[in-house]
Amino acid sequence: MYEATIRFLDNSSVLQLFGARDQHVRRIRESLGVTITHRDGQVRISGREVAVAQATKVIEALRKKVERQGLITLDEVEDSLADVTGETTKPKTLPIAVFKKTQRVTPMTPGQATYVEIMREHEMVFALGPAGTGKTYLAVAFAVESLLEQRIRKIVLVRPAVEAGEQLGFLPGTLHEKINPYLQPMLDSLSDMIDRDQVARYMEQNVIEVIPLAFMRGRTLNDAFIILDEAQNTTISQMKMFLTRLGKNSRMVISGDATQNDLPPNVSSGLSDAILRLKDIKGIGQVHLTQADIVRHALVQEIVNAYERGSNSN
Repeated sequence: MYEATIRFLDNSSVLQLFGARDQHVRRIRESLGVTITHRDGQVRISGREVAVAQATKVIEALRKKVERQGLITLDEVEDSLADVTGETTKPKTLPIAVFKKTQRVTPMTPGQATYVEIMREHEMVFALGPAGTGKTYLAVAFAVESLLEQRIRKIVLVRPAVEAGEQLGFLPGTLHEKINPYLQPMLDSLSDMIDRDQVARYMEQNVIEVIPLAFMRGRTLNDAFIILDEAQNTTISQMKMFLTRLGKNSRMVISGDATQNDLPPNVSSGLSDAILRLKDIKGIGQVHLTQADIVRHALVQEIVNAYERGSNSN
């Protein structure tokens, strides 16, 4: 039995290396037949001499990636394993042809990879999951890819203007200034992939439209990619209205988290209703992301897990 030790500078890097629910390190263990543990800033690897040497090379390579780019994907783990063992890796989900800080937007977890595949294969997709799983971000990236490759002529980003458990009262300013706080999260995602000046030009040209759900009534959108964010805060009638805006050569992604419903207690969520009502219609895809797909700060996953445990115990 041989053992090697790798020292990390901070726990955050170790969390990113191990991956959501230890999926990265679990893949290394399964592939090389080693034991990997973490304690006091050190990762210990034990097993057969050759396997320990290979695992050490893999983890060292992944540590450099974490230090350089902050996050790593399961595909990158597979690539590192292939470099060490010489084995071919399984086919990957194609990255979205959009760049974020010089890197392509790529699914970070198996669940996200499934999500991207479902978006490529369906004209309408329902994406459910907790905060931080990339529901909206990946949809925006896919919409930008579709626009840049001229598969569509317009991106429409939609959100219901529902307050998150707060009563904000009267908001001063123009109509745009009143609704902007509800729509800003989607603009943030967009600005991560397209230069802010270009976003502004697209919005002036009506190529990109960011609007509240109420403004969708009466419209039919052709050659468009339409994303409804925070869909759990729609009523049943609002959801029906939104879904029937789909025009020729258009796509829709409807994303939401059923656990963060801000509707009044006696109002049913249009998202939950639509998931059940439309589940058997061909051409409509559904993906359910989980805590394992959270790719924000490592603490976000722990926070979601803590609240999930609390709700289960009540």
